[in-house]
Amino acid sequence: MLILVLRRLLQTALILLGVAVITFLLLYALPADPARMIAGRSATAQTVANIRHELGLDQSLPTQFWTYLQNLLRGNLGRSYAQKTEVGALIFARLPATLILMAAGIFVEVVLGILLGTIAALNRGGTLDRVVMMASFVGVSAPQFLAALTLLYIFAVTLSWFPMSGFGSFAHVVLPATTLGILGAGWYARMVRSAMIDVLNQDYVRTARAKGLSSVRIVFRHALPNALLPIIAMIGIDIGQFMGGIVVVEAVYGWPGIGQLAWQAIQQVDIPIIMGVTLVSALAIVLGNLLADVIAPVVDPRIRSR
Repeated sequence: MLILVLRRLLQTALILLGVAVITFLLLYALPADPARMIAGRSATAQTVANIRHELGLDQSLPTQFWTYLQNLLRGNLGRSYAQKTEVGALIFARLPATLILMAAGIFVEVVLGILLGTIAALNRGGTLDRVVMMASFVGVSAPQFLAALTLLYIFAVTLSWFPMSGFGSFAHVVLPATTLGILGAGWYARMVRSAMIDVLNQDYVRTARAKGLSSVRIVFRHALPNALLPIIAMIGIDIGQFMGGIVVVEAVYGWPGIGQLAWQAIQQVDIPIIMGVTLVSALAIVLGNLLADVIAPVVDPRIRSR
């Protein structure tokens, strides 16, 4: 296990370096000029040139990247062009909201996905199976803004059960988390259904039935734990995706997370913030997958011997 962790940490460093290089090149290939965005449309050419010099944008691209990489190795993500604040401080300030939404969204989608996928697998080919698969297809295909606006209209405007937007209480997180849960539960339901059908056809499940074990014990003690391995891997991916922020959901609900910060930075061509959010998201994806690799042997001890 220690060797696995060390190997993954080395891979993490290489992945982050690759992400930094690619993102840096793509951002500087854009036609937009950060100095012009900061100076404004009416600024003179001299003013724009002064801002470019102040930000170091008049240096060659390799020099700019080398300077950024040196700062990054010291834990410095740079300074926001527009907000004149350290990028690390801006991301850290948004991190609690992002973590709350991430945890709540993953919880909703996993619970819904496991429940619906198990129901579909136990009723394979039946009406419930077809209804669940149709619902999962609709959930996966539905645009984020449509699901968010529909929930807002029903539960915030019509019923007044939850606030329209904001952050700070349990009521504020219910609708954003439910939106993410509905959109993600479809994938989990389909994966759980396929895995459960495969597991239920295994010899040890037939043996358990022959011994007279109850259906509930067979499903929850023998079948479901073995069907959860793909789910664990998918949760690791979702951690990184949610850390990057679900921009549309955060925009609709006014959620002050990292995704909203990234969207504002894109509009202002604030390259240090975009770079910082991208690297944090990449790090979250790698660590999420590492966490999944560590948890998987706990769920299925057979993996340890492979």
